[in-house]
Amino acid sequence: MTGADKHVPKGYCAACGAMVSRQFRPGPDGRPDAVCPRCGSLERHRFLSLLLGVLAPELRDLDLVVEIAPSRQSKPLLDRLDARQRLSLDAGYDSRDVDALASLTELPLRDGSVDLLVCYHVLEHIPDDGAAMREIARVLSPRGIALLEVPIKVGVPTEEDPSATPEERLRRFGQSDHVRWYGDDFDARLSAAGLASLRVTPPALVGEAAVKWFRLMAHEVVWVAHLGRETAAPMLAGGTGSGLTAAFDAVLADLDKAQARLARERERATRLVAQRDALRGRLADEKARREARLLTRLRRVVRL
Repeated sequence: MTGADKHVPKGYCAACGAMVSRQFRPGPDGRPDAVCPRCGSLERHRFLSLLLGVLAPELRDLDLVVEIAPSRQSKPLLDRLDARQRLSLDAGYDSRDVDALASLTELPLRDGSVDLLVCYHVLEHIPDDGAAMREIARVLSPRGIALLEVPIKVGVPTEEDPSATPEERLRRFGQSDHVRWYGDDFDARLSAAGLASLRVTPPALVGEAAVKWFRLMAHEVVWVAHLGRETAAPMLAGGTGSGLTAAFDAVLADLDKAQARLARERERATRLVAQRDALRGRLADEKARREARLLTRLRRVVRL
């Protein structure tokens, strides 16, 4: 790859589907290895791509796919699903390119019309998040799946204050336009709105080795939700998971061995090139000395 640095460990971007040998750039908050240098995807976009792949058997013959507050990197991932209709919605507080302006608490969609709804980092902005969750449940079809992501702190309840000032929100919730930081009761909130859910993390889905290979965030959580009220036990790292963990571990172990062999062969090739160059230098020196001796002899003959 042009411009590749042999000292940078290779990774794979599941968003753009390419091997990347360049250093991944820091994220918006300065976290390392966050932004793909080819497509600009973040960890959540790469994990979304993998998650859609795992859910592929459930995502066939889709009528309507809806994304709330879409991003440039997520749109191509959802376009691959070949749904009959794709719709992107946003409340219009920024300059996102969307199909229609709408609030998540009042979606302009028919009951039971959505087969897949993707809503990443939106609920923490909405004062009445219960109304938003009930809207998601209302528009999901009987086979529908919602992929949800919110900022969460494990081991504590949700902290929220819609009346807080922007300065206080920044201090307490991490952004001036956030009204809460979710805690362990997020699943219960989904259940109360009529959504059954399962927590999924990158290590549980693909394993620790693949987390590094795909440049994911180990602590990222995505909720896979559908109509119902039960809350499934979280998918745990080291468990049976999706069945991908063992496969990725085996493939990446073989890849590590292959890369180690390649590194050894490159070192050997470098040594051989150095030896070749040294021999060429010695031959050139010997040729110069012979030519000098011959020239000296010729000069002697001429003087005689």
